[in-house]
Amino acid sequence: MAHQSTNITSLPRSPVDDRHSRMIKYTVTMCIRLVCIALCLVVQGWWLVVCIAGAVFLPYVAVVLANAANSKTVDVERPGSIVRADGDQSADHPADHPADQQ
Repeated sequence: MAHQSTNITSLPRSPVDDRHSRMIKYTVTMCIRLVCIALCLVVQGWWLVVCIAGAVFLPYVAVVLANAANSKTVDVERPGSIVRADGDQSADHPADHPADQQ
């Protein structure tokens, strides 16, 4: 039976770190929206259209960015499992393999 070690870099981000990152993205985007709203009071011409578009569409962008899943796809291995030579991953418990008990 070969022992496979799990590299710490292969683990997914913790839920706390993931939540914090999403909250930062949302907050930055909504702060940009507040700047757009404030600029709507002082700019004229095409800049006014740009600021209004930012104030209208940035909430959607903020929510999409905040809810975006982590792009790092990781296969988390279950503790106590083994990987066979044929690539089949199964539990270490002998009761799980009745064909092996003969």
